[in-house]
Amino acid sequence: MAPRMHVVATAGHVDHGKSTLVRALTGMEPDRLTEERRRGLTIELGYAWTTLPSGERVAFVDVPGHERFLGTMLAGVGPVPAVMFVVAADEGWMPQSEEHLVALRTLGVRHGLLAVTRADLADPASVLEDARDRLVKAGLGEVEALAVSGRTGQGLDGLRAALDRLVAALPAPDPRAPVRLWIDRAFSVRGSGTVVTGTLPAGRVEVGDELELDGEPVRVRALESLKEHVESVTGVARVALNLRGRIAPQRGHALVTPGAWTATSLADVRVTMAEGARGPLPARLTAHIGSASVPCEVRPLGAEAEGAAARLRLSRPLPLHLGDTLLLRDPGRGQDELRVLARATVLDVRPPELRRRGAARERAKALADASADAASLLRTHLLLRDGELAAMGCPPEGRPVAAGWHADPDHWSELSTRLPEVVRRYAADHPLEPGMPVEAARHELGLPDRRLVTALVRPPLTVADGRITTTGRVVAGTAGLPAPVARAVRALLDDLATAPFQAPDAGRLAALGLGPRELAAAVRAGALLRVAEGVVLAPGADARAAALLARLPKPFTVSQARSALGTSRRVAVPLLEHLDRRGLTERVDEVHRRCRPAG
Repeated sequence: MAPRMHVVATAGHVDHGKSTLVRALTGMEPDRLTEERRRGLTIELGYAWTTLPSGERVAFVDVPGHERFLGTMLAGVGPVPAVMFVVAADEGWMPQSEEHLVALRTLGVRHGLLAVTRADLADPASVLEDARDRLVKAGLGEVEALAVSGRTGQGLDGLRAALDRLVAALPAPDPRAPVRLWIDRAFSVRGSGTVVTGTLPAGRVEVGDELELDGEPVRVRALESLKEHVESVTGVARVALNLRGRIAPQRGHALVTPGAWTATSLADVRVTMAEGARGPLPARLTAHIGSASVPCEVRPLGAEAEGAAARLRLSRPLPLHLGDTLLLRDPGRGQDELRVLARATVLDVRPPELRRRGAARERAKALADASADAASLLRTHLLLRDGELAAMGCPPEGRPVAAGWHADPDHWSELSTRLPEVVRRYAADHPLEPGMPVEAARHELGLPDRRLVTALVRPPLTVADGRITTTGRVVAGTAGLPAPVARAVRALLDDLATAPFQAPDAGRLAALGLGPRELAAAVRAGALLRVAEGVVLAPGADARAAALLARLPKPFTVSQARSALGTSRRVAVPLLEHLDRRGLTERVDEVHRRCRPAG
């Protein structure tokens, strides 16, 4: 089995020997810029790697320690699971040591070790004890602490062994996780085109994969990891990707698995103030996640408090999941002021609009008990599809209610209760219609998909021909008709009882109050038989007519049929055509017909 790769970032005050230590461990120069080497000051992110005694490989992301480059430091630490914190024995804990530690705590970094450098220049004992206590209190656990010297090599073997133990304890990333690769470098190579680099925290990238960058598709043309060409790589890993696509990537952009993330510029979050920071938060801050650094507006939703809810409006969309952590920083603060102010934990990446007075307070209450799961999302959004939940970072729990839709249980129960009442009201308001159209019910219930309506139908409701009816409502006779229509139909049937084939004319129908809608309702109810437009008879009149016509000599004419039935040509012609359609009679020629044998 090939050795795994691990990625560790450095952290610590400027000029405490981070780059020197990385150089001594790897034999590589992490400072890439001529200006950095001339000044002896790390300005940009540096990258170097080595093989540990166990055979595992570790790549270092070396970050600047100067307070002016805190944003660059955060871009390097953001996607990395572990940190090597560096403090100089001859200077001890310094302002940027504290700021870096606050940033690590705020980002939720929980794995690391302590290297006290320049142990050849001063006794490291007191610095070791002080710095280790600070890291433990910051949540990094029982970190190993070692005294080393990058200049003389003192303690480097022990540091390599400690790094081996550190990376062995890191949680294994999920190779099936959706890809979100935050870009920390982007450049062009002659003959190859666009190349980007970054730390892949989880998932798998292969040559030929199609990813998305700011919603645009890009394809992976080639892939390198630690300067080696590879066909695929799984997180955690340092990677370089040669991309094909209409793109202009830069640091802070992310390559993502299509459809697996929600690109949003609006997010509801739970704000936790950083150690030493005091509220209220300024209205405008910079949000950091991965290598991204994005100006944002902060709107508190409730009372200012620890764990208070807020809404972030980002200056550009970022691919986010529920549970993501953003660091909120005030870059405008002075050197002596704490600039890392808070952690923002994402609770909703598609928050509802706040239109009514008091809506913000109500939203804050709803978010107070929110968690990063599908059930919490559904309490807010009520209905979400499989893909929407996955893109929000919450794979669906349980079976969908219909066609990939998941519902909040309370909301679904309420809809089930409302539908029969909605159908009843529609029937009362539209008594001549055979039932409520499914589309009308969808609109009345405010549902996004007709299939949700049909999934709600339970006896005594039923769906047929795109309409919802109550079982037994449409029956033969007049039981299902409004009282005035039923009375008119009974009067008409009385007329037909003595002259069954003398269909009433338009005047008689109008006198009875049977217009087109009323007649259509009576026909649907089985109370009348329509043989043609404006020609109605009693139910079963067609079978009775066929029986009478069967007594005529074969074949017979329309005139003979008219006489046998005791009716007019106005009724006889469409009635015979109706009998033809039913297969009770058939044409012999242009003039004659005959009855077809039974069966």
